Amino acid sequence: MSAPLDVVLSGLAFPECPRWYGGALWVTDVAAGQVLRWAPGDPAAQVVCEVEGHPAGIGFLPDGRLLVAAGDRRQVLRREHDGTLVVHADLSHLATAQLNDMHVTPDGRAYVGNYGDDSAPPAPPMPAVLALVTPGGEARAAADGMLFANGIATTVDGRTLVVAETRATPGRLTRFRVDADGSLAERQVLAELGPGVLPDGIALDAESVWVASPFTDQVLRVDLADGRLREVIAVPTPYAVALGGADGRDLFVCTAPTWVPADALAARGGQVLRVRVG
Repeated sequence: MSAPLDVVLSGLAFPECPRWYGGALWVTDVAAGQVLRWAPGDPAAQVVCEVEGHPAGIGFLPDGRLLVAAGDRRQVLRREHDGTLVVHADLSHLATAQLNDMHVTPDGRAYVGNYGDDSAPPAPPMPAVLALVTPGGEARAAADGMLFANGIATTVDGRTLVVAETRATPGRLTRFRVDADGSLAERQVLAELGPGVLPDGIALDAESVWVASPFTDQVLRVDLADGRLREVIAVPTPYAVALGGADGRDLFVCTAPTWVPADALAARGGQVLRVRVG
């Protein structure tokens, strides 16, 4: 379907990993090395912090401190209340390549994916670990054999975690049961996606997984219960999504004409779009 798309932010390099938190949209501009915050009504986004080494996934501890996955450094950084950045967790013993997306639960546990290696299709991907970082900064493997873990999210009750495996063949959504200590169990495929779909960022509501599919110019809505494809929204090169707004039904979509860092930084064609969803 086609839906009206509003431009929320423009002139970005490569916006990724959007999160709605505290009445505002937070987004990482990966190629520019920045984390941004935009509140409805603001004319532009505020630069919250600058991070060397391709920042990616973001999230928040229970006390509001920001966590940032610093990709090349293979570390999760923590922004203190005074604005300084410190190392929250070092994942260099777990991650075999650059850190990617990250999901932080309300109690402060962070699930962090990595690329596995620096290969690209048609070369086969290297299976990699999905890491779990405790609120205190201790890191361990939560799952292995992930084929480019990308978007990560948990259900509202916190009992299920969904991961987009971008380089599985076909691309797929994988779900786990989340135990009380954050450990993952009962791994199963929720959905195998269609031809050309390399699932990237995801967002969950009570019934659905919203999936960015950049190489088919679509956002997919997949049923959280049975993996059925429920809806397709045409969006140019969407890389990540978040649900937010006053009622939680604004879908924010990060788009960019290229993911190549140098090209993205030069072009500054990245945008965050907004569409109302039911």
